[in-house]
Amino acid sequence: MALEDAGKEVDAAFTAGGLRGLAFENAFGGAASFLRRRYTKDLTGVDLAVTGVAFDQAVTHRAGARFGPRAIREASSLQPFDPPWGWGYSPLDELAVVDYGDLAFDYAKVADFPAALSAHIRAILAAGPGVITLGGDHYITLPILRAYAERFGPLSVIQFDAHSDLWRDDDMDRIDHGTMMYKAIRAGVVDPAHSVQIGIRTECDDYLGMNVIDARAVHEQGPAAVAARARAIVGDRPCYLTFDIDALDPAFAPGTGTPVWGGLASWQAAAILRGLAGVNLVGGDVVEVSPPYDTTGATAIAGAHVAHELISLYGWTRRR
Repeated sequence: MALEDAGKEVDAAFTAGGLRGLAFENAFGGAASFLRRRYTKDLTGVDLAVTGVAFDQAVTHRAGARFGPRAIREASSLQPFDPPWGWGYSPLDELAVVDYGDLAFDYAKVADFPAALSAHIRAILAAGPGVITLGGDHYITLPILRAYAERFGPLSVIQFDAHSDLWRDDDMDRIDHGTMMYKAIRAGVVDPAHSVQIGIRTECDDYLGMNVIDARAVHEQGPAAVAARARAIVGDRPCYLTFDIDALDPAFAPGTGTPVWGGLASWQAAAILRGLAGVNLVGGDVVEVSPPYDTTGATAIAGAHVAHELISLYGWTRRR
């Protein structure tokens, strides 16, 4: 299949003949699955499932991340023509990747949401694939980590973020994106000594043993040094990577709920992600993409690239 065959492909989300391979459907039309992967609930032979969680009822400021999964999928339509730049292999050719669709939940029963999301991720993991999740606000990472920890034990986490999400909150039933990592550590699903936060640029009284590479350190030390330090911290342990889009400076990702200046440039984030190749990635997410606050679509484009990089990281240690 070559680019000149674009006129023969349409709605690959439903008509794709296989689970592997690049896609050449016109970027501006067709059903918008992530990277033109097949929409399916059948996980037979699947290596990696992409799922959306359209939830933003835990935000402290601007809502809108419920529209993130849809926008990220649409933005991804320009990417499956070629392998992602700089990796030296084609993850879509090597891995069987599907779009599993979104989590179904009752928006009016917020208290039921965490258990519903954990069950959703647990069911995918039980079938064999890893999971890349498109959010949604950052609270969603906590129920996801709970499901992952059932399988892998306490996880190493690489968190790209402007905020530590370590606000003290011992009410484990509160649903708040600013306390997600605090509760994950307190619940024992994250191993802070072998986890790292990258891009932090807001105050935190107690990091609970987490390693921190703040935004200034990224700017001063450079992506290669940051990636090397992160790899050393997590070692070969099962690792989950969560990428809050506000890790990027608002100049690169204005469409988010709690933007903070002084953040990472998109090129820095891309270089760090590629520098993490070889970590034992078992899953990941990109969260807090809020399309209503970005008329250009740049934030969703960044989110789609991050998710593609997560697929590349996942596939790096699983190449055939």
